[in-house]
Order: sequence, then structure tokens, then C-alpha cells
Amino acid sequence: MRNLKILSAVIGIVQIILGLGFLFAPTLMLNSMGIDTPAADINYVLAMLAARFLVYGVGMFAIMRDPLKYRFWIDGMIAIQIIDLGAGIFYTVSGVIAIGASGLAMFNAGMFILLLMLWRPHRQTAVSADA
Repeated sequence: MRNLKILSAVIGIVQIILGLGFLFAPTLMLNSMGIDTPAADINYVLAMLAARFLVYGVGMFAIMRDPLKYRFWIDGMIAIQIIDLGAGIFYTVSGVIAIGASGLAMFNAGMFILLLMLWRPHRQTAVSADA
């Protein structure tokens, strides 16, 4: 359970950094990922995305305190990462985005999926609080 708590904190920090970046410096975030700067009005959509990063990022710290209680939200993060990985693969393979722009995000998504699935609490571990 300790590994999952640490992983939840790491994911929470990553989500908060992404959220703050896309909220306050969307062009810098896109350019740092190797993505061309789109029209300025896309920043509105990126701000809405940032809200979700920020809320789920903070939520990961609640998950960290009681993973069994928030198992549904762990499953939600697994689903988010699967969608992220699938989108990365699709847009990279179709040539829309270069592997240099998508590689780190896809690696993180794959790693988070694997570790969250391995360390996800099961009902029978409910009695072992801080193993």
C-alpha cells in the first residue's frame, strides 16, 4: 500500500504541474512539448483542461490517504491514462505529432497504468491498513 501512496503523490504532483502550466502558460506548455502554437482562442479549452488536471491532482492526495476508500478514483486515473496512451499512439502513428512530442507523455501513461494496476487495492486487503 505504501508504494501506491507514493505513486498517488507523484501522479498528483504531475497533474498539478500540468494544470498550472496549461492554466497560466499554455503556449509555453505546448511549445515545450514540441507542439506548434495554435490560435490564441484554444487557451480557453486548455484552461478547462487545466481545471481537470488541478482537481484530479489534488484528488490524488486524498487517494494517497485512503486508497481503498477511493479505489473508484484510482480506476478513473487508470482510465485517463489508457485514453492518454491511446491518443498518443494514434496521433503519433498517424503522423500528426512527432514521437519527440508524445514519447514522454506516452511513457508516463504506460508506467502509471502498469503501476496503478499492480498496486491497486483489492477488497480483501481492506484489513491491512498500511502494509
